[in-house]
Amino acid sequence: MDDWYVDERCFNCDVARQLAPDLIGEADGRSQILRPPRGEKETRDLHAAVFACPTRSIRPFSGRPDQRLDPFPMALDSGVLLCGHNSKHTAGANSYLLLRPSRTVMMIDTPRWSRELAERYAAVGPITDVLLTHRDHAAHGRRYADHFGARLWIHEGDLDAAPDADQVMRGLEPLEISEGVTAHPLPGHTQGSVLYLADDRYCFSGDSFYWSRTTGDLEVAESVTWYSIEELASSLARAAGRLRFEWVLPGHGDRRRLPADEMSSAVTALVRRVCQPAVLRGRPPQRMPFSLRMRARSLRSAARTSR
Repeated sequence: MDDWYVDERCFNCDVARQLAPDLIGEADGRSQILRPPRGEKETRDLHAAVFACPTRSIRPFSGRPDQRLDPFPMALDSGVLLCGHNSKHTAGANSYLLLRPSRTVMMIDTPRWSRELAERYAAVGPITDVLLTHRDHAAHGRRYADHFGARLWIHEGDLDAAPDADQVMRGLEPLEISEGVTAHPLPGHTQGSVLYLADDRYCFSGDSFYWSRTTGDLEVAESVTWYSIEELASSLARAAGRLRFEWVLPGHGDRRRLPADEMSSAVTALVRRVCQPAVLRGRPPQRMPFSLRMRARSLRSAARTSR
């Protein structure tokens, strides 16, 4: 609207709407500008959406976006930054930088690849590990790990998506991968899905569950649970008692921070709903807000890119 528009390349990944929900909405299967920004904060929010968009679809009619307003990596909390610059090869998934007390950094999933971006992320601190939550987000893992001299992690259930991973997690038991950081295998969305828990504060949930703007609650997305919703229910029930955190930081869907006790209650309620038969859950299956057609195309592209 007015000076901004969303072009036809948009594949409805929801990233822009997460970052500027008052300015960008959804219509006819893609994002649209609701109104121009008012004031400095909304201008910053819009540019965050611009520079996160995986297809660079949000554009001004006149000129180019102001490169000086690229906020990424952008701090979400004292220990986590959002990478931005989402990749179309991961269906626009979010990725994060986790800061460690040793002044090192871990990357959880990956943004689009470029050397300039890699150097920008490395400026935050030495990146020791690239942690993949599952196969859908593996596209640029090897390139980033090699650039940083970091270890690339994936679970054996999704190993074919990153066969040259340096560290392969096996089985279903939690694995402490560094002090304060634990991997919890969570098969369901994919066979090798993993959740990373850090410092009893941050939960990097991949595509296993997310915060829904629609319901104001934690949700799973049955429509993109590729492996087994029943397996995901079992995984959540097995892990729930071990999961204590304040932030849910998913690949797709909204982020949310709550007091740890409230988040624990939300996890318990989620397990109860997902473990019930669909007809008894009391709400319709939740649709994660991105195109399934684009999602399938992204999986094929990711497989090619990771080779």
